[in-house]
Amino acid sequence: MSTTAVENHHGEHHHHYDGSKSVFGFWIYIMSDCVLFATLFAVYAVFHTHTFGGPSAKELFSLPFVFIETMLLLISSFTFGLAMLSRNSGNIKVITGWLWVTFLFGLGFIIMELYEFHHLYMEGHTWATSAFLSSFFTLVGTHGLHVSIGLIWIVSMIFQIRKHGITPMSKTKLTYLGLFWHFLDIVWIFVFSVVYLMGAI
Repeated sequence: MSTTAVENHHGEHHHHYDGSKSVFGFWIYIMSDCVLFATLFAVYAVFHTHTFGGPSAKELFSLPFVFIETMLLLISSFTFGLAMLSRNSGNIKVITGWLWVTFLFGLGFIIMELYEFHHLYMEGHTWATSAFLSSFFTLVGTHGLHVSIGLIWIVSMIFQIRKHGITPMSKTKLTYLGLFWHFLDIVWIFVFSVVYLMGAI
């Protein structure tokens, strides 16, 4: 085999990215997160009535406020879908533009969640007040931490795409990020239903 052929062979091998090797590991991570959130939901289901004489969920939570928070996250899932649809066009500005929009909606969600936590804390309803609030802050806070990690991931992807363009590797990473982001939306729908809606009844 000639030197040129060897170089071309290595070059093709270098540029070819087979994302299938990491798919299994990513799905294991998603399933482990499912177990984590299922455990937190189970703990909340056990302790949501253990207020120790303090206020219940119905007295603490504002459904209109949480509904706006929920819409921010759901819209961010839609805008991320638009970014995914745009990736085949190769238009970096369009893709990163939708990713920035997704980031802003996700950031708005986190800001509202932090405001809610701060508001409860200032009124004396802290993590240590009751088993109910402990399970609430743990469940909702864990989801918020995941969203925050997702925001960092989005910004990282934006800079990677701007630097390297739309490559097979970046497409695969966007797919993983999309699965992660949509997974968080699904988890939040359960949080909204179980914690806030059922708590308001």
